Amino acid sequence: MASRAILILSTAATRDEAARIAEALVADRLAACVQLSPIESWYRWQGEVEHAPETRLHIKTMAHLADAATQRLKALHSYAMPEVVVTALESGSADYLAWIEASVRSKAE
Repeated sequence: MASRAILILSTAATRDEAARIAEALVADRLAACVQLSPIESWYRWQGEVEHAPETRLHIKTMAHLADAATQRLKALHSYAMPEVVVTALESGSADYLAWIEASVRSKAE
């Protein structure tokens, strides 16, 4: 089943920061769900190889909210350039995809 649902992947420096971002995105109806997972990252930054513990955010929302969710995430984020990777959810449980869509509808609808 085709869907307009998307998954936004990001990371945060701490679990507290990730939790603040998750809470804001869900409260503002920019995401239906945000899951947090501890990870370790190796990356190149400013010419150096870095290693750091981070918290991954799996953000479920709709395609038409991608820009607004990204802007809100960036406004709350401590990184100069936070990770934002958007992937279309091509298919999935019809009930779950409908729940994502219903969860991000504005209160005025």
